[in-house]
Amino acid sequence: MISMMYAGFCTLLVIFLAVRVVKWRREHKIGLGHGENMELQMRVRAHANATEYMPLALILLGSLELTGFPPYLIHVLGGTFLFSRIIHAWGVSHNSGYSKGRFWGMVLTWLPMIVMAVFAIIGSIGAQIPGYA
Repeated sequence: MISMMYAGFCTLLVIFLAVRVVKWRREHKIGLGHGENMELQMRVRAHANATEYMPLALILLGSLELTGFPPYLIHVLGGTFLFSRIIHAWGVSHNSGYSKGRFWGMVLTWLPMIVMAVFAIIGSIGAQIPGYA
């Protein structure tokens, strides 16, 4: 399954981001919160933001694949989403304000998610209408 591959890559990204948080917490002896440490706050937000968007996107991606959407489309949507999460994490991790990585990361996160949501809604409605194929 193609979506399983993207789920695997996304999981590795989340683990990588989590390790960055844990490493910083240990080095600076900050247990909970961010202790007014801006670097830790940026690392925490990069990790948290990834975990906020990935579940919905991967559910949609897997659903589209299971209902027969073409493999190339699953790759385009999954690849765009994964790339977006990488550049967003980089952008948030390197700048607490505006950054191109953060901006484009969110645009390229929302775009495939909106496309997948629309495909899912239309596909679901279409499957519920008798004679619609």
